[in-house]
Amino acid sequence: MRSPWFNKVSVILGPRPPLSWLLLCLVSVLALIAVLGSSSSGAFDSATPIAVPDIYINYRRLKEQAAVDYLELRSLFLAPTRQREIDLCGKERENNVPCYNVSANLLAGYKDGEEFDRHCELSKEGEQCLIRPPKDYKIPLRWPAGRDVIWSGNVKITKDQFLSSGSMTKRLMLLEENQIAFHSEDGLIFDGVKDYSRQIAEMIGLGSDYEFIQAGVRTVLDIGCGFGSFGAHLLSLKVMPVCIAAYEATGSQVQLALERGLPAMIGNFIARQLPYPSLSFDMVHCAQCGILWDQKDGMLLLEVDRVLKPGGYFVLTSPTSKPYGSSSSTKKRNMLTPIEELTEDICWILLAQQDETFIWQKTSDANCYMNRKQGAIPLCKEGHETLSYYRPLVSCISGTSIKRWIPIQNRSSSSQLSSTELEVHGVQPDDFFEDSQVWRTALKNYWSLLTPLIFSDHPKRPGDEDPLPPFNMIRNVMDMNAHYGGLNSAFLEERKSVWVMNVVPVRAQNTLPLILEQGFAGVLHDWCDPFPTYPRTYDMLHASGLLSHMSSERYNNSMSFDFLQGWVVLSDKVGTIEMARTLAAQIRWEARVIDLQNGSDQRLLVCQKPFLRK
Repeated sequence: MRSPWFNKVSVILGPRPPLSWLLLCLVSVLALIAVLGSSSSGAFDSATPIAVPDIYINYRRLKEQAAVDYLELRSLFLAPTRQREIDLCGKERENNVPCYNVSANLLAGYKDGEEFDRHCELSKEGEQCLIRPPKDYKIPLRWPAGRDVIWSGNVKITKDQFLSSGSMTKRLMLLEENQIAFHSEDGLIFDGVKDYSRQIAEMIGLGSDYEFIQAGVRTVLDIGCGFGSFGAHLLSLKVMPVCIAAYEATGSQVQLALERGLPAMIGNFIARQLPYPSLSFDMVHCAQCGILWDQKDGMLLLEVDRVLKPGGYFVLTSPTSKPYGSSSSTKKRNMLTPIEELTEDICWILLAQQDETFIWQKTSDANCYMNRKQGAIPLCKEGHETLSYYRPLVSCISGTSIKRWIPIQNRSSSSQLSSTELEVHGVQPDDFFEDSQVWRTALKNYWSLLTPLIFSDHPKRPGDEDPLPPFNMIRNVMDMNAHYGGLNSAFLEERKSVWVMNVVPVRAQNTLPLILEQGFAGVLHDWCDPFPTYPRTYDMLHASGLLSHMSSERYNNSMSFDFLQGWVVLSDKVGTIEMARTLAAQIRWEARVIDLQNGSDQRLLVCQKPFLRK
């Protein structure tokens, strides 16, 4: 029996309403939803540049939860046709590093160690897929506990490999069930690392290693860094270490260091220069790093000289002698003898020798090279100091004619650069300080926006337990288009326990020397290629303007984000951001677009990478 209401409608429209009328009703409903949505969009889909007072924290959380609900509803009406999601990779690629394929390199004819080098031109990964974590993978312990204890299932090293890796390793670490411990809090000094660091400081004339920064040592390139214990100690002294080690199919030093939350990347002294400009580091350190520095006509040592700043130090710790010859006329073969002439030729001074440790100091006087004997290693020709990005090693001395030839002892111990130092780098002080202010404000906005989602007061990472303050969800950040390093500076000013890998694209203005001069970690990279690191090594990626830059430069490859294990913040133009959101859906990221409401066409894309398992 039909209701009275239905009878009235039937009188007006007839027993069967026309299709055109039904369509008109549907369009009207959708239009009403759109009008209501646009009127509330400013309230839900914005992030103002003004810091939110603490009194509004609870309101802010309610507002952001409403924003999530709203965005989910709005996506039903506005989202484009859903793109096909990319499939998961097989188990064999759980620890895959793109561009490092030893088998393919051997087939291509690479040998003498070059098969372990980076060859992106030979990297044929086949169809794209998403790398999943190992079966026993667990969320890393939060900083600072995670610096000293890691889950053994998170890295590609077996118990047998670990226990057979040498007596020093056994002293450094303890394997307890499913954890690897690097440090104990009971007052024991792990393998004398603190004593070793103090010894180095005394050998260069300091009272203790706490005086490294005052002596101009703010950045250290640690070659073959083991599992990062020396770097972890330097970090506690506010000195920035960057660990580099050759690619290893199993038991990687770099993977272990990054799992501890320490700065590290794959790099080796084989055939090509490291992706750093000349005069980059205050100290280069090699403790049993396995490199024969006199090989290849000294080009390996010349690469150390290239990246070492004037007045900087080269620290070599290694067994220096062993029996050689017959019993009665036993002679000791000193491994340093072949490089003594080399170091003199490149104007290094053997500053000190103690036990198995030798320290050379690079000259701070550029005129030293003019006073050498005839036939010495030549200086590189003028114009040689172009972009240093995986170029072949050279047999000439670099950097002597650069304006940045400033002895490390002549610099201020502060990371704040003077106007004179900025002008040496070709940067106007007003531009630099304005950029710094922009990033101070931006970081406060990011922190306010992301705190309820990421950090200790309201963590959201799947499968994680709530950490207690001051532990947070972010140990490291990769700034993929770092410019002057302003985001890094803002983190330091806000006293956030985060280190930043500042990446300068090779097709952008080369500001990496300025970034390194501030005592930050940084590297050059061509985003046409994947970044050379292991999966799940960075907690957050940040990129401002990178996508537009790549579009204008016509990059021919899509970036790989397999090294990400947490969050992404992209800032760019609205059209580029919308395209990125579509791609984020393909790789199964949870993505939100935020309108900054500052009158510009800039948008933020905030994404979370989920933990994908089959």
